[in-house]
Amino acid sequence: MSTFDNPFDPDRNLRAGCVCGQHRSAAEHEQASAALRCDPTDSEETRYAGVVASAVMRAMFPQDMARRAFLKSVGASTALAALSQFFPLQTATEVFAETGAPEKKDLKVGFIPITCATPIIMAAPLGFYAKHGLNVEVVKTAGWAVIRDKTINKEYDAAHMLAPMPIAISLGLGANAIPFAVPAIENINGQGIVLAAKHKDKRDPKDWKGLKFAIPFDYSMHNYLLRYYLAEAGLDPDTDVQLRSVPPPEMVANLRADNIDGFLAPDNICQRAIYDGVGFMHLLSKEIWDGHPCCSFAASREFITTAPNSFAALTRAIVDATAYASKAENRKQIAEAIAPANYINAPVTVLEQVLTGTYADGLGGVKTDAKRVDFDPFPWQSFAVWMLTQMKRWGQIKGDVDYKTVAEQVYLATDTKKLMTEMGLSPPASSYKSFAVMGKTFDPTKPEDYLASFKIRKAS
Repeated sequence: MSTFDNPFDPDRNLRAGCVCGQHRSAAEHEQASAALRCDPTDSEETRYAGVVASAVMRAMFPQDMARRAFLKSVGASTALAALSQFFPLQTATEVFAETGAPEKKDLKVGFIPITCATPIIMAAPLGFYAKHGLNVEVVKTAGWAVIRDKTINKEYDAAHMLAPMPIAISLGLGANAIPFAVPAIENINGQGIVLAAKHKDKRDPKDWKGLKFAIPFDYSMHNYLLRYYLAEAGLDPDTDVQLRSVPPPEMVANLRADNIDGFLAPDNICQRAIYDGVGFMHLLSKEIWDGHPCCSFAASREFITTAPNSFAALTRAIVDATAYASKAENRKQIAEAIAPANYINAPVTVLEQVLTGTYADGLGGVKTDAKRVDFDPFPWQSFAVWMLTQMKRWGQIKGDVDYKTVAEQVYLATDTKKLMTEMGLSPPASSYKSFAVMGKTFDPTKPEDYLASFKIRKAS
């Protein structure tokens, strides 16, 4: 079941096609009358009323079949009228709408110009920040260390960060320990391994000894996924290849200049290398782990506690934008919105290939994978536990790790679950789940057993 479920459509499995939750598709959205359009100028009263009614419907009819039968038998308007006789919808709506005003409306959010930041970037030109009462300047930033430093120094109120970065910052890895938190994952999947065109005959990673690979940052899913892939092929990533940290916008130039042989990077960087004719797609990151997180929306605990209403409004805007980005019919519009120079600065064609999943592979073929990149904001705490196992596997963390405590302090699944429910969405019931990486199951309740199962790892 999708995070972005709609309880009011009797014919669908709790799935909405528009960010407002009222329309099945972008086409239906565009055809709606002005009074029913779900753009940022809709009244807050209407939006809150929908959220409250949605919550009541979910509470009364948690099972799809019962909800469908009820709505089909009486119709939506009659159903709401009936509910209103037993539940004070108007009063509840007024109470819900009386959320605290943002302490700061003018905010700065830093981002790296990659498609992983799509919800953060598009929320500006498509009006999602304004919809939630904020005036947000999204600031293009050169690299991940700069993102970290500017956020720590309070030049940014919040930021686009690699999913492991807030964990590393909170633990004091690579910088002083400062508590950070993640209320939303920016993207899942959306990365790939690209090799230089001259290596078309080296499709077996066992042949990669001595090659030089770029990753965006030490504390990144890119680093952990590439290391995992190499180790499964029998290569030690610390001795058999060279790994270099290179800002994503500089990777294609380094590949063209023969400074590196390949990289594991965000899909728009991968697709730009293919577009420019200097590389080819070896594999998508989802072929390593389908559904893996990549980037996150993060803020310091200090910002969260000193400006809780601003933080909540920011998170709502990001979740709202993510819901819109999760719909395939919206991807071409989003590509146009985030392509300009002040955002990603890439050809719309490149971004469309990434976001729609129909793309050239650099080997003369065209492939289609609708889930090449996807967007789901829920910050699974099991994601954080897996990252901690890899930090320890490769020597970034020494000694014992309290996996559960760290995961739950940094990844705000409980808070996000509450916020999503208030927004009329359907968050998962649990904050932990098992998943498979290259066919190997990860049980988040047994991280040390998982860690001990790897033959190739950094010596303690």
